[in-house]
Amino acid sequence: MPRKLAAGNWKMNGLAAALAELDTIAAGSGAEDGPEVAICPPFTLVAAAAQRAKGGLLVGGQDCHAERAGAHTGDVSAAMLADAGARLVILGHSERRQDHGETDADVAAKTRAAWDAGLRVILCVGETLADREAGRALEVVRAQLAGSVLDGASDETLVVAYEPVWAIGTGRVAEPPQIAEMHDALRAALVDRFGKATAGAIPLLYGGSVKAANAAEIFGIENVDGALVGGASLSAGDFLPIVEALGAA
Repeated sequence: MPRKLAAGNWKMNGLAAALAELDTIAAGSGAEDGPEVAICPPFTLVAAAAQRAKGGLLVGGQDCHAERAGAHTGDVSAAMLADAGARLVILGHSERRQDHGETDADVAAKTRAAWDAGLRVILCVGETLADREAGRALEVVRAQLAGSVLDGASDETLVVAYEPVWAIGTGRVAEPPQIAEMHDALRAALVDRFGKATAGAIPLLYGGSVKAANAAEIFGIENVDGALVGGASLSAGDFLPIVEALGAA
């Protein structure tokens, strides 16, 4: 069975004062028999967050460049994240795919760089509302998974996060049957590619307006091993109940 994971994506939010929330999250999580807990703050806070992370709290980045170093003004390499204390990195988020035009090939190249730096990748896949209304949701997400995931993946190097684009930050959440269908399809695709033993241990997270009020229902769905949480992860008071719901699932 996959180890459960609750990962918080702070996106472009958080100044130094926000690290107090991280301290509270660390204090309220990290039980040996509980889920893994991770926070991915903006680049400016990664090093400070890693230095004060306690109780097994993991710190990650929100993106990385495919190259280890070079003339790439404004970018951050996977090696730099690891050097700052990061343990994982989010790649392929829909906001990167849409706002920065990232392709599956780009995400795959970044994944290679992350693995070379010793980082575990949280790989995001998800369809737009237009895709779903056209009946192409499964097709689109399967293609993203196939094009973005490299050979040799394992639970030590990969987490897959399904985030329907139309449910990110909108307050809308996919219905349980929609989540179940997609997570079952993702698990099947991973089994076809990597075999049951390996694929069965890779965590599958759901993301898209996850909050304390709906977390228990979402975590009760088969093949949902945790969540990638956006806005609710900015506050310990909002995030820790999600962690608790995951631990109880």
